[in-house]
Amino acid sequence: MLTPKAKLSAMIFVAALAIAVDPLRLPLGDKGESTVMLGQMLSMRTHESALAEDVAAAADGHRFVFLGEQHATELHQKMQAKVIEALIKRGRKVVIGVEYITRPKQEWLDKWSADSVDESAFLEGVDWKKQWGYDYKFYRPIFEVARQNKLPVLALNVPRDWVRAVGKQGFAGLTAEQASQLPSEMFLGNKNHRQVFSAMMQGHEPSPNIYSAQVLWDEGMADTAAKWLATNGTKNTVIVIVAGSGHVMYGQGINYRLKRNHGGDGPTVVMTDGTEPVTVSNGLADFVYVTRQRTRG
Repeated sequence: MLTPKAKLSAMIFVAALAIAVDPLRLPLGDKGESTVMLGQMLSMRTHESALAEDVAAAADGHRFVFLGEQHATELHQKMQAKVIEALIKRGRKVVIGVEYITRPKQEWLDKWSADSVDESAFLEGVDWKKQWGYDYKFYRPIFEVARQNKLPVLALNVPRDWVRAVGKQGFAGLTAEQASQLPSEMFLGNKNHRQVFSAMMQGHEPSPNIYSAQVLWDEGMADTAAKWLATNGTKNTVIVIVAGSGHVMYGQGINYRLKRNHGGDGPTVVMTDGTEPVTVSNGLADFVYVTRQRTRG
């Protein structure tokens, strides 16, 4: 029988193990691990270095591309812009869906794409500082590509007060009007996604309501993209989903929701950074891009 001191040591050890879970090395999807060098984008299918053009080629025949970023990381947003440009060169009709703007601000994204508003008015109109908060300079390459090519930009996210309400009360916290704007089912039974979310929470098991809020986030963004595609898309349309990596890792976030509810899929890129080469699970994504760690805004 363990002494109180031994029990405490065991509890600390277990807690340390929980905290040490690396979200990039979960045993999900393809077996095994690979090491990605700094500055390299690695195809997890061929295990060879890849370029933005390879991501665009992998999207042939698919309706979506999922670009998961570390927020406000200059090289990540520049790579996203390169992938968008590569899709345009490949002849695709590109639409950009962004996590960082909520649905009620869609009109300002439309004005930006139509080149009918300047940058300062756009940032004020979308309320950038409150909507997102990170310095716009990081995201300018994406918006410039959109403007230059008159690409539609979608405000993917549901209003943040919806997420806060669900985080406190679960889905019962939504009004009937709010719920009517979302999928009829908010599926909570994806065990793989719970594993990813738990790892991102550093092993601390979140409350059911907090997990429900995460599901709302992913379901809402997937629903926005799917509805736009159903109404406006052509056979050649591809929607590039730009979001934090946690929303697309292992194909269990926005990508899972789109595939489950709407049958849409496509290649996923997960972007991260480090001070040395990074070892990741082969199931993390179709492509993994690692940049040298820098101070983010």
